[in-house]
Amino acid sequence: MDRPAPTPPTSRRTIRPLALVIATVLMAHWALLHGMPVSLVSFAGQTTLAERAPSPRPFITRTITPQPPVPEVEYAPPPASHVLQTRTAPTDFTPRPAATEQPAIAQPAKDPAAPLASTEALDLAAAPSNPTPNVSTGSTQKSSQAQTVRNVAIPKSMRLKYDVKTQVKGISLAVNGELLWLQDGKTYDARLEISHFLLGSRVQTSRGRITPDGLEPERFGDKVRSEVAAHFERDKGKVSFSANTPDAPLLPGAQDQLSVFMQLAAMLGNAPDRFPAGTTISFQAVGPRSSDVWVFKVGEMETLQLPGGEIKAVKLSRDAVGEYDPKGDIWLAPDFAYLPVRIRLLQSNGDLVDQQWSGTQTP
Repeated sequence: MDRPAPTPPTSRRTIRPLALVIATVLMAHWALLHGMPVSLVSFAGQTTLAERAPSPRPFITRTITPQPPVPEVEYAPPPASHVLQTRTAPTDFTPRPAATEQPAIAQPAKDPAAPLASTEALDLAAAPSNPTPNVSTGSTQKSSQAQTVRNVAIPKSMRLKYDVKTQVKGISLAVNGELLWLQDGKTYDARLEISHFLLGSRVQTSRGRITPDGLEPERFGDKVRSEVAAHFERDKGKVSFSANTPDAPLLPGAQDQLSVFMQLAAMLGNAPDRFPAGTTISFQAVGPRSSDVWVFKVGEMETLQLPGGEIKAVKLSRDAVGEYDPKGDIWLAPDFAYLPVRIRLLQSNGDLVDQQWSGTQTP
């Protein structure tokens, strides 16, 4: 008796390449979203996200360049008894215990080789009139002067939903995004999740304190299959990484790759007139394995047609630095306390990620 011929494994042969394509597109989206090159091995194997090494250029803490003829503005530190004032009432969630002591923030001296040395600069960190020495590798030097107290408009707690569209190598894929932002006036928690119903999710978290100058991250986490994290060790003047990559010096005003968006919101929300089109804002941006310098250029107010409706937002742009670094644009909406309503990243080869606001909820 003849045995029936086995059915060719067409289904498996079809599904595996499809899964590989989807995984490639999705992981390329992860890489684009956080400004790093990506090395894709296989869907069944390990996928490596290799972050670009820190830039050797001098770091300028949260500095904007006013257009002529605006003169340089210097701020004198107000009395140390001033306290943080925010424009939003604290929300009801249980914060972590606040640290009992806040170390003074070191202020870097102006470096003639710095990118903004040719123009008058407004120091957003409000350095004292006698700047402290430059930050040395692996440690920070504490300022002998009292920390400048500044009003910031910390966004109220909010949940933003996003539709995320990607196009990689001509293949389109739609995923979901959610930003959960919680704060009580003293501490904050932020969580960004990008998810796909077939491939699971990627989650980034940031937590830390709220200071007179805005956000002071303590921990940044990035999880796909397992989590890697960056720890801000302010008493040692460094950032350490659970991935066992080399420590990075902790510079004044440092943010992580998630808190940077809320810090921008706090700065623009407090005094938008201080950031006219053409000014630049720079941060040390700490990722899960290393840190870099992100520089944003402020653009004009635009009217956007998004899945959540029509909304006005200020456009900020981040130029590509390296060959594999994407050009990024973000739009911060005054109606949402300048939280991001759109993030668009474009690679030189045409690969695109476009994250657009679709709805808002009270957490």
